[in-house]
Amino acid sequence: MTDESARARRRRPRWKDLRTDIVAGLPGAISSVPDGMASGVLAGVNPVHGLYASFAGPLVGGMTASTRMMVITTTSAAALAAGSAIATVAPEQRSDAIIWLTLIAGALMVVAGLVRLGRYTRFVSHSVMTGFLTGVSVNIIFGQLPDLAGADASGAVALLKAWDVISHPGRIDPASLVIGLSALALLIVLGKGRFAMVSSLIALVIPTAAVAIFGLTVADVSDVGTIPTGLPLPQIPDPGAFSLGLVGGAFAVAAIVLVQGAGVAESAPNPSGRRSDANRDFGAQGWGNVASAAFGGMPVGGSVGQTAINVAAGARTHWASVFAGVWMLLILVVFAGLVGRVAMPTLAAILIYAAIGSLNPARIRTIWSAGASSQIALTTTFVATLALPVVVAVGIGVALSLLVQLNQEAVDLKVVRLERDDQGHLIEGPAPAALAADDVVVLDVYGSLFYAGARTLQARLPDPGVATDAAVVLRLRGRTTLGVTFFTVVSDYARRLEANGGRLYLSGLGEDMVRYWDEERLRGVGAALEVFPATEMLGESTTHAMEAATSRRVRHRPATGGGPAPGGETEVDDGPDPGAG
Repeated sequence: MTDESARARRRRPRWKDLRTDIVAGLPGAISSVPDGMASGVLAGVNPVHGLYASFAGPLVGGMTASTRMMVITTTSAAALAAGSAIATVAPEQRSDAIIWLTLIAGALMVVAGLVRLGRYTRFVSHSVMTGFLTGVSVNIIFGQLPDLAGADASGAVALLKAWDVISHPGRIDPASLVIGLSALALLIVLGKGRFAMVSSLIALVIPTAAVAIFGLTVADVSDVGTIPTGLPLPQIPDPGAFSLGLVGGAFAVAAIVLVQGAGVAESAPNPSGRRSDANRDFGAQGWGNVASAAFGGMPVGGSVGQTAINVAAGARTHWASVFAGVWMLLILVVFAGLVGRVAMPTLAAILIYAAIGSLNPARIRTIWSAGASSQIALTTTFVATLALPVVVAVGIGVALSLLVQLNQEAVDLKVVRLERDDQGHLIEGPAPAALAADDVVVLDVYGSLFYAGARTLQARLPDPGVATDAAVVLRLRGRTTLGVTFFTVVSDYARRLEANGGRLYLSGLGEDMVRYWDEERLRGVGAALEVFPATEMLGESTTHAMEAATSRRVRHRPATGGGPAPGGETEVDDGPDPGAG
C-alpha cells in the first residue's frame, strides 16, 4: 500500500467515531457565531465575512490538516492583521479588499506547504511571538473600548482611541455601556462552569434580547452592513479593489497564521500519537483561506480556542472540524435574519474577554527571567505591535527573531582543548588564550560556525602572537556545511600561524568539505593548511593530524586533499567522540 493510499484510508470516516464527531462539531459551530462576527468587527468589515469564514475554514481545512484536532477558523490575531492591511482602503471597497487579502494569503500558505517551509517556524523566537500576541491582545482590549461604551473615538492606534474614550466620559452612551458590561459579566460567570462552551453565545443573546425588550437605542450589527439571508454562494471580488498593498498585508497574515498553527499543533497532538506534518498543516490552512475567500470570508487559521472546544466536546478525528463547518452553514441558513439584530457592545465584550483570557503572565515572567536578549525581544515586539501597523510589527518581529538566533549562535559557541590522558583517551580542557612556542594544540568546537558564530570562533582561537613553530588541530567532525565566513576565518588564522613557522590542521572533515579544500583552494589560502578527512573510526583523523603536527614530517596528507597520512598507523580506541553529538 502506497503512502497516499494509506493516508486516504486513514482520512475516511470511521463509523464508530462518526456519531461522536457529528455531535462534537455542534458546540464549535455555536461558539463560532459570536466569534466569527467579532472577528469581522475586529477587522473593520461586515461581520458576515467572519461568519462565512467560520463555515468554509473548518469545512475545507479540516479535510486536509495533519493535526486531527485543529480547527481552522477565524482568529483574533489574523483579524487584527487583516484590519491593519485594509485600514487605508475606502470603506466601500473593504469587503472586496478583505476577500482579495484572504485569497492571496491562502495562496501563499499553500505554496509554503508545497515548498516545505514548515521547518522554518522554529526560527521564530518564542520571546518575539509572545510579545506580538501579547500586543495583539492588549490592542484588542483598547480597540474595543469605544464599541463597549458606545462612544465615538479618534486616534491613530487602539491605545489612543481608548484614551480618547476615558478622557471624554461625556461621550459614553450609558445604555451601550450597561449592555456591554452585562455581556462581560455573563462571560466571566459562565466562562468556568458547565456552560463554558456556549458562554459567548449566551452573552450575545441575553443582552441583545434586553435591548429589544426595553427598546434601548444601541448600535447593532445591521448598522455595520447588510447581513444576507439564505445559503452563502461563491463570489468574485471586484478587481478594482486589488492593490499591491494587499500583497504585503497577505504576507503578514500568512506569517501569523502559520506560526499560530504550529503552536496549535503542539498544544493539540494527534490522539494516535502520529506526529503532525507542519507542511500539510500549512497547506490545509491555505486551502481553508482559499475556500473562505471563495465564499466571501476573511482570513482563517488554526484557532487555539476553537481547537480547545473541539477537544473538550469529545472530538475523535478531523471529521469533528468538518462537521463544525457543516453545522455553521446550517445555522447561517436558518438564523441569518437574526444576526443583524445583535448588539455591537456584546461583540466588543466577547473580544475583550477573549483577549484578557489569552494573556499569559506566567509565560511572560518566564521569558523575562531568561535574560536581556529575551527581554529586549519581548519588549520591542510588544511596543511595535501597540504603536505600529500590524504588518510593520510582524516584519520587525521576523527580523528580530533572526537577530536573536544569530546572537544566540554566537554566544553559545564554545572552544575546548583536547588532550590525551594516561590511558590514551581524549579529555576536554579550557582552550588557551595564546599559543606558546612549539605548542601542539588540538581544539574542538561546539556551536554554530555560520555568520556570527564564525566570527566568535575567530575571537576565541588561541592568539599565535610571536609563538614559533606552533601547530593547531581544529576538529570539525560532524559538520556537513560551513559558511564562507568560516573559510575566511580559517584562511586568515592559517596565515598568522605560518608567519611564525606554525601550521593549521583541519581534521574530521566530511567528503563535501574535503572537496571544497581542493588543491586550488589550498593554494588560494596562501598559507600551509592540511586537511584530514573523517574516517569510520571516531578520532582517527584527529590522531593522524596530531601525529603530523607533532612529528612535522611528510607523514601528513599532501595539500591536494587526500586521506589519512601514509603509513597507516593503527588507531587506538580514544573513547567517545567529543564532537560527534
